[in-house]
Amino acid sequence: MNGSVQFDTGSGRVCLGDWSARFGQGRAGCVPERDGREGDAKTPLGTYQLRFGLYRADRLPRPATALTLHAMTPDDGWCDAPDDPAYNRFIRRPYPASHERLWRKDGAYDVVLVMSHNDSPPRPGRGSAVFIHCRQPDHRPTLGCLALAPPDMWALLPRLRTGMNIVVSGSS
Repeated sequence: MNGSVQFDTGSGRVCLGDWSARFGQGRAGCVPERDGREGDAKTPLGTYQLRFGLYRADRLPRPATALTLHAMTPDDGWCDAPDDPAYNRFIRRPYPASHERLWRKDGAYDVVLVMSHNDSPPRPGRGSAVFIHCRQPDHRPTLGCLALAPPDMWALLPRLRTGMNIVVSGSS
């Protein structure tokens, strides 16, 4: 098995070894990681490491994977306030600064894969909450994340492990 997951934003295909699928990306296109900004709705190009995953245990069985996975709870969130010390970090709700709620009704975050985008250390305003998550049934673009149809996410999960490279390539 190839050691990295390849997201080609030009073709809209993700590949790992002999497995591939279509994926969704940011509604405003792509941007080199160094040029990305909070709220730009662009998918950041670059190479990242897969950190861990979250899943909705109330909706799904625990996925089969070597990736470190945590069951999500209704008070899970992700800080998107550039001036907050927890910027681009997992938080527990309620939280006083701006944040994204991870427990969503629409199914997009039934599985969330966290990668190393702007996290070591987070640079204020350079983008937060860039995940790999489930795609909406209408295939709408994301706000910068990578999104897989749920069956494709389930096919990919067994092939993943913590620390794998996520390569997002294409032109901006």
